[in-house]
Amino acid sequence: MRIKNSPSAYGLVSIILHWLIAIVVLGMFALGYWMVDLGYYNPWYHKAPALHKSIGVVLFALLAFRVIWRFTNQPVQPVASHSPWVRTGAKIAHLLMYVMLFTIVFSGYLISTADGAGVLVFGLFEVPATLQGLPDQADLAGFIHKYVAWALMVTVFIHAVAALKHHWFEGDETLVRMFGKRARKPK
Repeated sequence: MRIKNSPSAYGLVSIILHWLIAIVVLGMFALGYWMVDLGYYNPWYHKAPALHKSIGVVLFALLAFRVIWRFTNQPVQPVASHSPWVRTGAKIAHLLMYVMLFTIVFSGYLISTADGAGVLVFGLFEVPATLQGLPDQADLAGFIHKYVAWALMVTVFIHAVAALKHHWFEGDETLVRMFGKRARKPK
């Protein structure tokens, strides 16, 4: 398997980034959903948010690398059988997911640094608080963080259903290409 993309297949780096970010995002959503209802005396009351913040910083780094990789790598061409409407819809959905992911990470940072404290990442280093003390910073950022995360989950669900539809009902290479398989030659 190639490291970089080809016109007909995603390369190893793109595939790993796609699936790693997908797993991290789904895990972060589950962790966030679970931790908001923890009681003060639960042993995870402080551990879960610290873990969530640390993984959030790693997620930001992965997202930044993915965007750089995407724009410095040759794009995989759309499946030939896709209509212009499907191609446009896919581009919009991908752009929307990137915007939502960066919005979630940035709003999480604003929540975490609203009181002026930095974000300690796995006890190894601290990301400093550069934006703090904005009016209602934690509340507004928290509102954005929560609802954009839910919107992302809806978009991810639609994205997954669309990939499965292409695979099962249309029999095209949309899904298998994200597992490193090349597009079949037209008959």
